[in-house]
Amino acid sequence: MKIICSKSDLLKSVNIVLKAVPSKTTMPILECILIDAAASQIKFTANDMELGIETIVEGNIEEKGMVALDAKIFSEIIRKLPDNSVTIQTDEALHATITCEKSRFTIPGKSGEDFTYIPVVEREESLSISQFTLKEMIRQTIFSIAVNENNKLMTGELFEIKDGFLRIVSLDGHRISIRNVELKKQYEDKKVIVPGKTLGEVSKILSGEIDDQVSIYFGKNHILFEFDKTMVVSRLIDGEYFKIDQMLSSDYETMVMINKKEFLNCIERAALFIRESDKRPIIINASDNTMELKIDTAMGSMNEQIDIEKEGKDILIGFNPKFLIDALKAIDDETIHIYFVNPKAPCFIRDEEKRYTYLILPVNFN
Repeated sequence: MKIICSKSDLLKSVNIVLKAVPSKTTMPILECILIDAAASQIKFTANDMELGIETIVEGNIEEKGMVALDAKIFSEIIRKLPDNSVTIQTDEALHATITCEKSRFTIPGKSGEDFTYIPVVEREESLSISQFTLKEMIRQTIFSIAVNENNKLMTGELFEIKDGFLRIVSLDGHRISIRNVELKKQYEDKKVIVPGKTLGEVSKILSGEIDDQVSIYFGKNHILFEFDKTMVVSRLIDGEYFKIDQMLSSDYETMVMINKKEFLNCIERAALFIRESDKRPIIINASDNTMELKIDTAMGSMNEQIDIEKEGKDILIGFNPKFLIDALKAIDDETIHIYFVNPKAPCFIRDEEKRYTYLILPVNFN
């Protein structure tokens, strides 16, 4: 095999596929990037058996062939090369020689035939959505997936297509994040749970441009994202997702309308007094046209008031400030509506069109 590519094209492609190289594995071949120039295109592939990424690399094929190279050393070499054309050539013993200007490296390779190929997902009907929209929907929900694996379902996000809308849902037992977007055409109803790790990596690769599209294909056990000469295939999480609609209520006793930026800045100031291990809540007292926010910890205390518009009863309620901050940072609206049922029930932050809903459980306090 002999291929010639620019350093910038190689580096871009290496950075994309590295996201699917496992940090620990009992299969050494999975620690490699497969360079496949056996046909008319140069493809880089990595696969950790849960997530597989393939991307097409710009370049010239002078001799066709295929080799698997250790991802860590190969990526480090490419990163440190001068900004010029790079030649990658293999011999019969699968040793790869990487040449750029006066630099020359030789590293051992493995047979591409031994590489575990990424699963094939049937390309029947694809959901087409702008990269900007998908990237935003992931950003606005990913923070409330569960980090630990105690409940596998909570480590993923629900992708639900219904009545011409795509709904993405995440929850971790303390809060729920929901984003809705209307699709440009009708699709068959679908419901799958996509691992949070996959969505985090997809989000990093997406360009985020409104005019760039991503095609999503749903297989029985896998999901495929295809965009910008790149394919990301991920195993889905098995199981029945939580009955979200039963957790959402339209009843409330208090509704507060507040400036989002002012509210967020105030909570971030209060959070200055909280250590990682500290479970102290921020206490919110909404009465008349004022919201009072208080926090009291060993590091100090804060008391601040914000102007609001309120409907319904006064309320005194406590929250983990981090959960409020995460939700508020994901909302782009200038003014938000917060709905309270009672001090023991979750509050809802949502817009009138229900493009977004954030449910946050309160914290008990003395």
